[in-house]
Amino acid sequence: MTTLRSPFTPGDLPRVLVGRVPERTRLRDLLARVTAYGELAGPPVVLHAPRGLGKTSLLRDTEDRARELGFVTAWVACAKGSTMLPELASSVRRALIDAEVLDDRSTRRVLDSIAVEFGLFGISFSSEFGLAAGESAPPAAAISGLERLLHQAAHSVRERGGAGLLVLIDELHAAPYAELAILLNALQNLAGRRAENPLALMTAGLPSTPEMIMRAATFGERSEFISIERFDDDDSRRVLQEPATGLEVSWHPDALAAALAVADGNPYLLQLAGDATWQAAAPVAGDVLELADLQAGEDRMRGQMAAMCRARWDSASELEQSFLAAMADYAQEIVPREHIAHTMGRDTRSISVPRARLIDRGVIEAAGRGRLRFTLPGMAAWVRDHHGG
Repeated sequence: MTTLRSPFTPGDLPRVLVGRVPERTRLRDLLARVTAYGELAGPPVVLHAPRGLGKTSLLRDTEDRARELGFVTAWVACAKGSTMLPELASSVRRALIDAEVLDDRSTRRVLDSIAVEFGLFGISFSSEFGLAAGESAPPAAAISGLERLLHQAAHSVRERGGAGLLVLIDELHAAPYAELAILLNALQNLAGRRAENPLALMTAGLPSTPEMIMRAATFGERSEFISIERFDDDDSRRVLQEPATGLEVSWHPDALAAALAVADGNPYLLQLAGDATWQAAAPVAGDVLELADLQAGEDRMRGQMAAMCRARWDSASELEQSFLAAMADYAQEIVPREHIAHTMGRDTRSISVPRARLIDRGVIEAAGRGRLRFTLPGMAAWVRDHHGG
């Protein structure tokens, strides 16, 4: 799923969301359970994929649908080096205020008492809730506090005529490990009283996120893991054609084929190709986007793609860069692990660490047993051109 904006009528166009029908249907069904029965949607949902495949767009689409159904929604974007749960609690509180749920004095009193007792809305949270040195499990008080917060917020929304509370957490892989353990334990406790908790938790993160969740809590394996893949050819065509068709503009078959080849099913690159072509053509109703329009926007596309490749390369260690250069040396999309090890002059076991780190950061991905590929189309060529891979 992706979003395309057109200069046809600047600032006035609605978002056009295309693809991800099975995933969108599943998330809608989970929301429907809360709406119909006033109970917990189920285990946390975890969308996982390399960057650029539309995880955040899917979460935002779900948020829009949830609001239409009467949910109060709280959004959190995790960042490396920052705490997650204080922002989650603050986001829940802001959402309740915006929905006028906190106008109810008893609800405000309960939530404020939790805030005072556990520091959920204050800077003291990290020291109050973090795992102490040598502590193997999250503190029970922290779990209880978060559990009470989520229960009271969701219950209050339902009591005021809403569907329930939807919490959405993006970039979950960046969450502090201790805080993730607290969140999972609180959700596990709420699941024991599912009929009393009209609540859903939906998250998104890099491919390493499922493993991180299962390390944080053994029952984390019960989460609903949804892998987001590249678009197939049919959805890729729809991503480019449907926004244009809505404005009475069409794609020439040659231009469409060239754009599909550039993007290779990557939602972000489809958006980039579509936007660059549109900017170059500046079409009006009845126009056709030609191959020349796509070619005219290539400099912009190449510059953006080069910036993305450079950022991924610069963030890699020297050993990881050697790994990436060995992958690029193969000059085919799917690279056998044996080739990488041979090119680096190592055995296959000794390259496990850089391989795992690059997969965790979403730079490369598994493409079958013992095989890998870059997650960003065109990166292999960029590495060869700039670093002699």
